[in-house]
Amino acid sequence: MRKYQYGGAKPRSTIAKDILYALFIAGAIVLVLSSPYAGSALWRAWQSKKRYQKRQFTSTFHRLRRNNLLRVERQGHEVMVSLTPKGKEIAGYMEIEKLKIQKSKRWDGLWRIVVFDIAELRRFERNAFRGMLREIGFVHFQKSVWAQPFPCKREVDILRDFFGLSRKEVQLLEARIMGDDTHLRRLFRV
Repeated sequence: MRKYQYGGAKPRSTIAKDILYALFIAGAIVLVLSSPYAGSALWRAWQSKKRYQKRQFTSTFHRLRRNNLLRVERQGHEVMVSLTPKGKEIAGYMEIEKLKIQKSKRWDGLWRIVVFDIAELRRFERNAFRGMLREIGFVHFQKSVWAQPFPCKREVDILRDFFGLSRKEVQLLEARIMGDDTHLRRLFRV
């Protein structure tokens, strides 16, 4: 069980997660209904990726729509399927849960250092941000200073955006020399 919960009910079924994640990545899907084969083509494309029964797929899709996670709009012969703000929030939580820093086979000699200064009024965000840094592989170096030897700019940017933190509150630095880093080298085996 995770120490920090980020709010919002997360979907339990794999198919719901897959639908939300696909729409999160794609942004929105536009189906042109002028073709009678558009729906079946979408189903075949989805079916090639995952093995779900058509009934399970449609019932999950309608449940997500009923729960105000998906929006379906008709504009003439086109139907646009997109995530609602609530759906984007839940899909964002799922994106954060998958976040990991890829370890290189060979270290490039640079330390990635995250320094943050988040106000006391935003204690929840600060604690959750700190917990996520630990989860994705950072090591506590000093107060509000965390270190990692592998490239992680994308991951830090995603965390910063997710928690609504500014670039002034969270900084990512790269350094070749970090004083006495023997305990960090030992921890990361670099």
